[in-house]
Amino acid sequence: MLPKTDWTRLIPHAGTMCLLDAVVAWDEQRIHAISAGHARADNPLRGEHGLHAVHLAEYGAQAMAVHGGLLARARGGEGARPGRLVSLRDLVLLAEYVDALDGHLDVHAECLYADAAGAQYAFRVAHRGRLLASGRAAVIHPAA
Repeated sequence: MLPKTDWTRLIPHAGTMCLLDAVVAWDEQRIHAISAGHARADNPLRGEHGLHAVHLAEYGAQAMAVHGGLLARARGGEGARPGRLVSLRDLVLLAEYVDALDGHLDVHAECLYADAAGAQYAFRVAHRGRLLASGRAAVIHPAA
């Protein structure tokens, strides 16, 4: 398991906006991270009624960024390339609000395609084995 202190400098997300807590496992294609931040009162995505499940897409996107950062570091780089989330597809939400769930969320992302211009991942977020959200996300890497 990789704690947040191991990889947080590899991604642009900082402070409370860094939603993931640890990386359980990762390889060239996939990452499994966990987060208990969905239940925190200071979650920056939380609204007056709680944390809506639509924000689980951001958890998936951050798993993508961490995966990119870990891959870059493994290849001798310094972290994830700056990127812009440009597309969410096939988003399925199987809950409305998730902040009342105890314990941690499991965030999985799998790279479907990646090159110098961007990447596309499939992601899913679950709680105690129950799927909460899934979809695909695409990011582009703007030219320097």
